[in-house]
Amino acid sequence: MGERVGVREAGVGDLEVAAGLFRGYLGFYEVVVEDEGAPREFLAERMRNGESLVLLADVDGAGTVGFAQVYRVFSSLSLRPAWLLSDLYVAPEGRRTGAGRALLRECLRRAREAGVAGLQLETAYDNHTAQALYESEGFVRDEFHVYAHDLS
Repeated sequence: MGERVGVREAGVGDLEVAAGLFRGYLGFYEVVVEDEGAPREFLAERMRNGESLVLLADVDGAGTVGFAQVYRVFSSLSLRPAWLLSDLYVAPEGRRTGAGRALLRECLRRAREAGVAGLQLETAYDNHTAQALYESEGFVRDEFHVYAHDLS
């Protein structure tokens, strides 16, 4: 872990690399995508409409190896805006470089700067690596159960 990691906001010119990382993220969670262009279009629409913040992690000598996507939401319980860290992914070649931690810290820095109530996230029960990262950065498991109802 001695590589230098830089984190930056993705722009229109970063769409292809961001979409590639997004496809890697979807693959990690075993999401089958029928249309190869759908992840790119999804990201492009979010970015074009200002609906999400997309960050990229660049590692010296390895290139752009990670991404995070944050959505702005609202917390009814605190009567304030909050952020949802929906996606955080580091490609295999960028793991153990500090890219994931750098992305997470940049999300937290920007959330504090924006004055939001908090930064929420979810991860798979068996993703112990991610859980250890989140907990080491001060995230705690809440006491609520998360439910979902697939409408597709």
